[in-house]
Amino acid sequence: MASRTAVEHPTATVPVHKDPDILAAAARMAGEDLCSIADLSSSEVRAILKLGREVKHNPREYRHALDAKQMVLMFEKASLRTRLAFETGFNTMGGNAIFVDQTNSPLGERETIADVARNLERWVDVIVLRTYAHDTITDMAANARVPVINALSDFEHPCQALADFMALEEHFGKVAGLNFTFVGDGNNVCHSLMLTGAQLGANVTVATPRGYSPDIEIVTIAREMAERNGGEIRLLQDPHAAVESADAVYTDVCVSMGFEHESTKRAPIFRPFQVNEALMAKAAPHAVFMHCLPARRNEEVTDAVIDSPQSIVFDQAENRMHAQKALLLLLLGGLANVTSFQ
Repeated sequence: MASRTAVEHPTATVPVHKDPDILAAAARMAGEDLCSIADLSSSEVRAILKLGREVKHNPREYRHALDAKQMVLMFEKASLRTRLAFETGFNTMGGNAIFVDQTNSPLGERETIADVARNLERWVDVIVLRTYAHDTITDMAANARVPVINALSDFEHPCQALADFMALEEHFGKVAGLNFTFVGDGNNVCHSLMLTGAQLGANVTVATPRGYSPDIEIVTIAREMAERNGGEIRLLQDPHAAVESADAVYTDVCVSMGFEHESTKRAPIFRPFQVNEALMAKAAPHAVFMHCLPARRNEEVTDAVIDSPQSIVFDQAENRMHAQKALLLLLLGGLANVTSFQ
């Protein structure tokens, strides 16, 4: 698939198939889980993004990397990008993806998570979960002997954040020192973006209404990461101050899945946080607009912004597949089946 990003990623000084960071990450991550971005080291995050770019530009090299591997996706929530990016990515690397619709039967309701895990580990090589409760994912990971991947929970959305920062690296060349602003609800997507930005040395500013700030535990972890990696985490309640000179402005829906009953209450609270042309004008002239999608157009973002040349929302969406392919390769030892990595 041809890249539609504004700027090509920088040429690596070492061929990616000999890159020591990717090989080291492959050795450490094989068989591990991804429940949270906090499960990854800074070097592992960088390796995923680097491998994601390699997979994106040389997909034919990975056609048999996961031959005969089985992946099950068990989703309690509706999905477009997450499901299709995992299924197409896994299938194009030789594996087989099995989808189980859990929207009418939440995991843990019919039988315990532990019992589900002990069955699945005997049939499949990786378990991908999209759930409401984050505990469902951590419980599955604690009980399954195969890797478990968080494909979204009420606490984090790590695969989304990896794809997003891959898009930023493609556009700007590097993320370290980048001024990244999130405007809206301090939700699961916000949490994973804070952690990923902190791991990569970005300066992350989050602007939320009073009472909708990100979880304090995530903030504490992100600030510790940012300090180690030369970045900064700021929390504000003024969206105009937050986007001042930003290189990237990101927003998400103000009513996440599971909070639909709060729609009427939230609408007036989040109205001043809408990303429109006036707000984007406060960002740097070269700033990009980002959204994890689906977007509620003319609510959290106007058509004029999301359809503008500044918008890279579909580059983000495309990268869901490439970043997730890289993640699967590292967790499942797939590089051993790629000739250039042997």
